[in-house]
Amino acid sequence: MLSACDEPKKQDSLQQVLDTGILRVGTIYGLTTYYNGPNGPEGFEYELAAGFADYLGVKLEIFPYYTVNELFPQLDNAHFDVIAAGINVSPERYSQFRFGPAYQNVSQKLVFKQGDVRPRELEDLTGNFMVVAGSGHSETLRNFKAEHPDLSWQETNDKDSEELLEAVLADELDYTVVDSNILALMRRRYPELSIGFSLSQSQGIAWATSKKGDDALRAALIEYFGKIHQNGTLAALEDKHFGHVRQFNYVDTRDFIRSAAEKLPQYQPLFEQYANELDWRLLAALSYQESHWNPKAKSVTGVRGLMMLTLNTAKDLGVTSRLDPEQSIRGGSEYLATLLTRIPERIPHPDRLWFALAAYNVGLGHLEDARVLTERQGGNPDMWVDVKKRLPQLRQKRYYKTTRYGYARGNEAVIYVDNIRRYYDTLVWLKEQQPELMPVELQEEQSDVQLGDVSGDDETENDINERTSTPDAPKINGTKSETIEDKADGGDTVENQTSQNAPSQKQTSKNETAQSQAPETGPEQDKAGKNGASKNNASDTPDAEKQADSDSQPEESADLLQDETNQER
Repeated sequence: MLSACDEPKKQDSLQQVLDTGILRVGTIYGLTTYYNGPNGPEGFEYELAAGFADYLGVKLEIFPYYTVNELFPQLDNAHFDVIAAGINVSPERYSQFRFGPAYQNVSQKLVFKQGDVRPRELEDLTGNFMVVAGSGHSETLRNFKAEHPDLSWQETNDKDSEELLEAVLADELDYTVVDSNILALMRRRYPELSIGFSLSQSQGIAWATSKKGDDALRAALIEYFGKIHQNGTLAALEDKHFGHVRQFNYVDTRDFIRSAAEKLPQYQPLFEQYANELDWRLLAALSYQESHWNPKAKSVTGVRGLMMLTLNTAKDLGVTSRLDPEQSIRGGSEYLATLLTRIPERIPHPDRLWFALAAYNVGLGHLEDARVLTERQGGNPDMWVDVKKRLPQLRQKRYYKTTRYGYARGNEAVIYVDNIRRYYDTLVWLKEQQPELMPVELQEEQSDVQLGDVSGDDETENDINERTSTPDAPKINGTKSETIEDKADGGDTVENQTSQNAPSQKQTSKNETAQSQAPETGPEQDKAGKNGASKNNASDTPDAEKQADSDSQPEESADLLQDETNQER
């Protein structure tokens, strides 16, 4: 008989990783986990795994599989060290494996096709119902089976969650279940995906390690996630992948996809021609946010054209007619490129780009004020996820009275950037992943506006009803279309434009912002002048609220909004 001291010693899981110099990570292919993008491996889980490997000082090796069922046996057989695949920590899995700390929360959503009868509870599920085999969704359904003996569903190893959602849209399935973070991303592509109800409340997502080893590797995971939580890296990654898709607007998403099919082809060659170092699809997304690709767009503040340039900015950029699509796109591209050069070089991509887009909307001066507030409050002024929390403070007197440029509608700049990011993501998918879907024809049917919940917090029906009177994410800096020609010759010539439509040169010169040479210890105001003017530069002075905003937004079709409000939920 073996005594306790004779029992086999558990393998030192962390030391093995350090000795080999390799961290082996199992994952699954997917939108939120791991995939090969145009610039190499991408995905939320991949970036977290790469960070953990760097933390340990070892090389990362990724082992991607197609189903969750394939991962756990490989972990048991020590073919890799950890599973990083967006796994729900269920009681069943917790009893079989060790898990690191939860770094994200999601809920499980019952999904059906918009326009069909909405199921509100399990008893309403009368059609074809399929989920991924071995997933947390199938485990949840099995737990419900005892109380709902008539509940039936199919499980598949041949399709992932994204494919099942597409099957629902193709009327091949009536229902499926998907995690809220995946659904939030997919609804930007397929607005007809609707939520029936939640099968689960918030559940933690964590990495799994084997119970056959010791706790050393798990302890390292706890330290790593604690560190990136403390220094803001985790929040930045979460915001990068999910921050811009937390809210969903059916009308806006559908209209954008339709416009991408009907309007964008006319201007796409110009976006491609003048994008230079930028992605033309980002430039197109910015233009849609500004004008909905209406070359004669005009706001109450006097900004005009596809890229909504002020009179002074147009003059600086050599734009003689803001209504000329080519000149407007060229000017807008050059202006955004100028803003990028004025963001401190130490700020990495993509935060650097988000800062430049925010400056396009609110002005470099107000952006700098928000960065100063961020630093005062202990945040990182070089991280968008921290600065975006302070931009709304520019509307509050106790904050803006301490800043250089005063009051600004900074909350709208946050929405503005999120909208552009969503439009850009959709364009990337439409043009690269699914080009056959262009053009897209969408039906004029009643909408089902729901929140694409990433955090896992469910929205009540009262919350939903309150949200249907206005879009979830107002599109800042959009404009109402012109119905009368601006000039007899049809052009918005800069020489003939009155100064009332734009801020004075004196106002423009006051938009002084941080140069890339700003010291690391804090933002430094730039006193250059001319090229530092914001596109909406009137708002860079405390007494001027002239930036283009939601007041100049093209109104959604009244009948569509009425459909949204009146529909049964």
